[in-house]
Amino acid sequence: MLREQQKYVVPAVTVVTRTDRSRLKQQRPFVVWLTGVSGAGKSTLANLLEQTLHSRGMHTYVLDGDNLRRGLNKDLGFSVDDRHENIRRVSEVAKLMVDAGIIAIAATISPFRADRLAARSLFNDGEFIEVFVDVPLTVTEARDPKGLYALARQGAIRQFTGIESSYEAPARPEVHVQTAITTPAQCLMQILAALPLNGALCDAHC
Repeated sequence: MLREQQKYVVPAVTVVTRTDRSRLKQQRPFVVWLTGVSGAGKSTLANLLEQTLHSRGMHTYVLDGDNLRRGLNKDLGFSVDDRHENIRRVSEVAKLMVDAGIIAIAATISPFRADRLAARSLFNDGEFIEVFVDVPLTVTEARDPKGLYALARQGAIRQFTGIESSYEAPARPEVHVQTAITTPAQCLMQILAALPLNGALCDAHC
């Protein structure tokens, strides 16, 4: 029934275009997608990146997975289907932000490779920068900043990524940082080096 109804949905065409929004902000919009297991350092790096870009006069917004699950995605659990839907929604919000001329920074576990590929497919070439925040599970369990690994080991949290549910590492991320052996500042420099911050504001796809 839903698929049948979808054919009657006609996209609205706006007078103010993506190019107009980008030029007003004097920046090229894109999404930085930080993926990794819980406790890897995604939120830390997302905040460091936003602070740095903000200090340079850029318009940014962090889409933090935990924050979104308290609002937009609070109706979702942690089943495989719900995890797919969670990332689909985050991807669509990031797409809207890029369309608005904003640099979106998504920090979410996004454990399944297919979901991240689907997210990438929403953007033009060069607009989706995947950052693999890599760290051994033994290190994240030792850190356990939220106490989630301990709860998962006790069986209080089911389907926890890295314990009962798998994490599929990116095959070819634009950036690969290792937070167990590299400082946040060093990781930040790696990420910044991969961002399309120079060159023309907008190409023919904007």
